[in-house]
Amino acid sequence: MNDLEARVAVLEEAVARLDRTPAPPTAETEDLDLWLVDVLRRRHPGGAVAFGGFASLGKGEVVWQWGSDAESLREADWSSAAGVLDALGHPVRLRLLQRVLNGTVSTADLALDDALGTTGQLHHHLRALVAAGWLQSVGRGTWAIPAPRVVPLLVVVSAGLAR
Repeated sequence: MNDLEARVAVLEEAVARLDRTPAPPTAETEDLDLWLVDVLRRRHPGGAVAFGGFASLGKGEVVWQWGSDAESLREADWSSAAGVLDALGHPVRLRLLQRVLNGTVSTADLALDDALGTTGQLHHHLRALVAAGWLQSVGRGTWAIPAPRVVPLLVVVSAGLAR
């Protein structure tokens, strides 16, 4: 490869990188309804799924994002998600997670909520959520949603609420 060919190859790669890098939002594009889809189309012309977000919690802000190309998702073993999703498939568990996310973190305080059932039922649901990774013990009788699970939890709930 001569010098000219090498320089052209470097320029072609630089242009390809620019094509893969989305333009930052501008005043004209920030209010578009499908701004996220537009970015995904530029980065992944074959299709992609992404979600992310941030939430202010009592001890600070949680920021998280995830994405995958659509083909990989279609070909993945979906059965591995069953346990994680199953743990969210009970209204008491969703209420329990909502209470913890909103600051009721001790077993004693959670037990005051009649909608969460008896103490035995509460512990059953706590164990299921811990096993699925949606909750963690942060001290004796104190619970938290792990930071990397906050945004995914909000995404799953918002997907369930979307009509």
